[in-house]
Amino acid sequence: MMHNNAGTKSSILVTYDDADAISEACALCHAAGYSVRHIMRQQYLMRPKYGISEEVADKLECIARDIEPDVIVYDENLRPNQNYNLASRLHRNILDRESLILEIFESRASSTESKLQVRMAQMRYELGRAREKVRLARLGEQPGFMGIGKFEVDTYYNDIRYRMNAVRKKLEKAGKQRGLHREGRKRQGFKTVSLAGYTSAGKTTLFNALVGESKEYGDELFTTLSTTVRRMEIGRDVFLISDTVGFISKLPAYMIDAFRSTLEELLYSDIVMVVVDVSDSVTHMEKKFHSCRKTLDEIGVGRDRRLFVLNKSDRVDDNVMMQKAKVLGLADAKKCLAVSARTGGNLKTLKSLIQDMMHSRGPGGKHNTMCHED
Repeated sequence: MMHNNAGTKSSILVTYDDADAISEACALCHAAGYSVRHIMRQQYLMRPKYGISEEVADKLECIARDIEPDVIVYDENLRPNQNYNLASRLHRNILDRESLILEIFESRASSTESKLQVRMAQMRYELGRAREKVRLARLGEQPGFMGIGKFEVDTYYNDIRYRMNAVRKKLEKAGKQRGLHREGRKRQGFKTVSLAGYTSAGKTTLFNALVGESKEYGDELFTTLSTTVRRMEIGRDVFLISDTVGFISKLPAYMIDAFRSTLEELLYSDIVMVVVDVSDSVTHMEKKFHSCRKTLDEIGVGRDRRLFVLNKSDRVDDNVMMQKAKVLGLADAKKCLAVSARTGGNLKTLKSLIQDMMHSRGPGGKHNTMCHED
């Protein structure tokens, strides 16, 4: 599970003692450009002072002294005082889960809107920690690891709010423009389909397979941050299909809010295809599925418009597929289908199911096509 790629910065990873958690945390580190030199596995990461116990902090200090990593990645969301305590104890830059994801977002953002959304999320992260930074500075501490200078303290909080308002206005303008595009498509009578799901579930591969394009995709997390809309023809019907940013567990509300104008595409879509990586372990798949469902509920996407697509079926035996579908409560679902975006398995049936749902536009489509391959 170690990465040691040339040109990347080194890290020590502190994460849960769970194979799926370790795999995802390593993938996050890799996506952010950090090679993992050492993994410290822990049962608990939410202790009051450091997140970890004093004894574990001692061990981590020794390991950090030997390895001398660029950063220590902590696979949980730390409170400002916990981050400060750890950084002071270890004399290293600490990246918690939120700040690591923000680094990935920043490196992935390509469109003007996605860059603004990432900037907004970064400032929301800073704002939530600003008061604690100011408090520490007034106590005579030097929280330099958090990027605040001694003479900035008094204006720090207000400065963030001022910059946030400027970015918010630009995002509102972009959101209005997106709304105008939606209205234009609606006037022309286009029905819309949106892809949603956990990051790296294969949404972009499925998008490419359905529209016949070669949009950039990869195994890395958060390949897609900007929404892409394309035409998709099924028989005589023409639909519009969009690919959106992937979800991830423990994504705080402010990050979802920052990408709200992008995620609004899901809210206004006639069908939302929820893509699930069925090749995952049962526990990891279930955790990801519930994370997606929770996010869709928070955005306000109606459950009657959701079509569940169990992707990467070429990697899974049919019996295992049925067992996994049962675990998710989808074995008897009429709006659920196993496909393989990579091989094209069952994509004709998927298009047929989309067509039927569009024509009926109500719960209970015509097919119960779970796990049938064409």
